[in-house]
Amino acid sequence: MNNGLFITIEGPDGAGKSTQLEFIRSFLLSKGIDALFTREPGGTPISEKIRRIILDKKNAEMEPMTEALLYAAARAQHVEQVIKPTLKRGKTVVCDRYVDSSIAYQGYGRHLGEGVSIINDYAIAGCIPDITFLLKIQPSTAKNRIKSEDQDRLECEADAFHMDVYNGYLALEKKYPDRIVGIEADRDIDLISAEIGDYLDRLLVERESVSK
Repeated sequence: MNNGLFITIEGPDGAGKSTQLEFIRSFLLSKGIDALFTREPGGTPISEKIRRIILDKKNAEMEPMTEALLYAAARAQHVEQVIKPTLKRGKTVVCDRYVDSSIAYQGYGRHLGEGVSIINDYAIAGCIPDITFLLKIQPSTAKNRIKSEDQDRLECEADAFHMDVYNGYLALEKKYPDRIVGIEADRDIDLISAEIGDYLDRLLVERESVSK
């Protein structure tokens, strides 16, 4: 268990993560918890520079393994510089995407397989989320929510790629049922938020009972 609470949120592009991150922020504040909100790739000056390289549509020739290594590099910096120190101080961290994204996008979407998990085992250095909310929605529905001119390099990929990514997420949900909570995201926003709030309530109660 981390000293602080580590929450991540995952899902296809256009699943509504930003909306639910704002709900999580409000929910935690209502409980008196001032959390650090961060994102991947990014979260540090070095990681943000890597993010720009990864998502730039001009970098269409990028090799899948190059992409995977860049994500892992950005994550390694983020974990050591921001996430671990913050959790060690007992503060809550909420991250928009984390290691599950790499496994889904590069492991399944790019068909790089287990190599992605091995690379990222080094990158995260044992820093595992306490809970991961996976917003589940068909990629075709989610992608239609993003204007074509606003899509980054990965969002511009073919439908088959995004379907492979989605299937990767579903596989991870089955593999880690104690950590990954699947949330049906093609519903009313308030219903999604209420479900996330229920899980967070239970998690906070459990951690409080353990710490006593």
